[in-house]
Amino acid sequence: MLKIAWKENYVHPLPDKHRFPMIKYELLPQQLLYEGTVSEDNFFAPASASDDLIEAAHTEDYWHKLRSLQLTKSEIRKTGFPLSESLVEREIIIAQGTVDCAKYALENGVAMNIAGGTHHAFTDRGEGFCLLNDQAIAAYYLLNNKLASKILIIDLDVHQGNGTAEIFQNEDRVFTFSMHGEKNYPLHKEKSDLDVPVPDHTSDVAYLGTLEKHLPQLIDAVQPDFIFYQAGVDILSTDKLGRLKVSIDGCKSRDRLVLEASHQNKIPVVVTMGGGYSEEIKFIVEAHANTYRLAQEIYF
Repeated sequence: MLKIAWKENYVHPLPDKHRFPMIKYELLPQQLLYEGTVSEDNFFAPASASDDLIEAAHTEDYWHKLRSLQLTKSEIRKTGFPLSESLVEREIIIAQGTVDCAKYALENGVAMNIAGGTHHAFTDRGEGFCLLNDQAIAAYYLLNNKLASKILIIDLDVHQGNGTAEIFQNEDRVFTFSMHGEKNYPLHKEKSDLDVPVPDHTSDVAYLGTLEKHLPQLIDAVQPDFIFYQAGVDILSTDKLGRLKVSIDGCKSRDRLVLEASHQNKIPVVVTMGGGYSEEIKFIVEAHANTYRLAQEIYF
């Protein structure tokens, strides 16, 4: 059975200017249930990640300041969100959701987190609406418990996974692959193990061709026994921040490439949703829903 992490506080109460990106965390599970792609049994509600789990990926000092709401005004500004206890709790629960998904993926081949993919969180700071790096926390959980020995992170959000790259810059057991908008945020890119910058206005054929060129070679070269997939839908032509020209069908084909490669190679995969900023929420929800539809089709 496909297991999906979701909890009500994924839809975090924020001032109006911040609320729109959060709406999808409420609408996506509703859509999947309405159309019958999943049932209530597919969902589970994560608890809160422990200090030990978080400090495997983040410095003790940063985690203490974040947990006690002692970030400076400058540090808070870089995260993009007003800091609050409920926001920090939301991030802790999302991180545990990705850890739990990793356990389910080991059993079932795939598991998915309705939120997650907070790839702009560094070891010692948050950025770009990301406070804790859930994929990094879950990767270290697997490594430290000897549940995986070589992890591949496939980050296909339109923004480079700069925090993830920094966290694993000296970790040979994790290979970071980021295929992202060449001229998009962040202005200063970190060095992933493999960065593939994509020019502005890239459309389906060129985008998918680039991914098809790199993905099979990467799996052959890295030989991972676990994959984390950051499936941001901000590559869509409708996205107001993405600057690419990928269609909804093209985005679905991208997800198919990753999920089929993971399935065919018998590599467990955890999928997190990442970004999506189309002006009409229906495009965001539809593109994300396709990822879940494909997981059911391919695995179950």
